[in-house]
Amino acid sequence: MSLVKAKKHLGQHFLTDKKIAEKIVNGLVHTNQYRQVLEVGPGMGILSDILLERENLETFLIDIDVESYHFLQQKYPQLGDRLINGDFLKLDLTAIFPGKFAVIGNFPYNISSQILFKILEHRANVVEMVGMFQKEVAERCAAKSGTKEYGILSVLIQAYYDIDYLFTVKPGTFNPPPKVNSGVIRLSRNQTETLPCDEKLFWRTVKAGFNQRRKTLRNALSGTIKKEQMDQHPFFDKRAEQLSVADFIELTQHLSQLMLAS
Repeated sequence: MSLVKAKKHLGQHFLTDKKIAEKIVNGLVHTNQYRQVLEVGPGMGILSDILLERENLETFLIDIDVESYHFLQQKYPQLGDRLINGDFLKLDLTAIFPGKFAVIGNFPYNISSQILFKILEHRANVVEMVGMFQKEVAERCAAKSGTKEYGILSVLIQAYYDIDYLFTVKPGTFNPPPKVNSGVIRLSRNQTETLPCDEKLFWRTVKAGFNQRRKTLRNALSGTIKKEQMDQHPFFDKRAEQLSVADFIELTQHLSQLMLAS
């Protein structure tokens, strides 16, 4: 089998260090809660080799790259329709995984946020995710309130998942090496099935708050609720980065009350 050529437009950087690959797969720690796992962007299969050795897991692979797909077809003929040539962002996950499952991968950096939002969309079924991202994105996901890294992704992910920053990976462990360090994180679904507030309003509030993060929430949320409807709740005079996930939930509950009263 000829090796797959990494394609810049797909953001491909193939991991070459098997010890790092083992550490990533070993990041899956909630395997008692699911059997199926989907690897996104397997490339030449350095993670897949290890996943397919795990008898307690039923591994699926998806790669948008036709060359990678044909390479993996030859490498893993036993996979059959568990090897998918397609776009993870467009994949109907519920049709393939009606129950609980996990997601793993060395993710393309150019679509990392979209991958995380896709996982959030399917949070009822995705028990955990272990993934490699650009270090800056990984740190943003794990960031705490009051820091400059804290933002929309931080709040939305931490509302539904516990997050662990596992380790940093240097550029030299990839072919071709990226220009930045990478970070591996684990998301573990928390016990909250639904938030104790209007979830659509929660998402709108978080996004509106951080889209104008230098403004106080009284100004940033003026497109969500009119300023004259806002009262003297102390959160309105803070900036989005100062509020924890619990604070955003409380703020959403308060906004709902104000909207009902108007």
